[in-house]
Amino acid sequence: MIKPLLVVVTGRPASGKSTLAKMLCAEIRCPLISRDELKEGYIHTTGYRHSHLSAAAALHIYETFFETIGLLVSRGISIVVEAAFQDKLWRPKLLALIEKAEIRIVLCETTVEIAKARFVDRLGNDPERDRFHGDAAVKEQGGLMTDRYEPVNIGVRILAVDTTNQYDPDIKQIIAFIFGSCKRS
Repeated sequence: MIKPLLVVVTGRPASGKSTLAKMLCAEIRCPLISRDELKEGYIHTTGYRHSHLSAAAALHIYETFFETIGLLVSRGISIVVEAAFQDKLWRPKLLALIEKAEIRIVLCETTVEIAKARFVDRLGNDPERDRFHGDAAVKEQGGLMTDRYEPVNIGVRILAVDTTNQYDPDIKQIIAFIFGSCKRS
């Protein structure tokens, strides 16, 4: 049986993950599961702000994210998933999926300075974002934790993509990487 494709789009905060993930899911025609969007849905439901979420709520969102991925993969549905997958936190959950899916990791990279500038721009362009992600408090504390990002490494193929200006490699090359050595009709 052919395993579904699990495309993991990751990188430090404000590295361009969400933008690239949305583009990829449209290009390869797969659904996108975004941890941040699940969190936003949870906040809509509860009416809380990011700053009022408990550790239990954060764990609930994390578990729901992986339960959703697991369900879709177990049903043979190829998907694109997007989050700032840090090795220590995300490794066990992704390792559990290796036997069930063809995993490809697309690692978005840019400089810390550009990520910080994007972060500030994002908050300025969408003040409501703070309600869902606590960006204003992070900005007040001096910026992002972007210099401490450790990408997930589970022994599968990884493609680093420079998102500084455009995409390097470009979208066609990223898609070729994703489908490399996969059976595709």
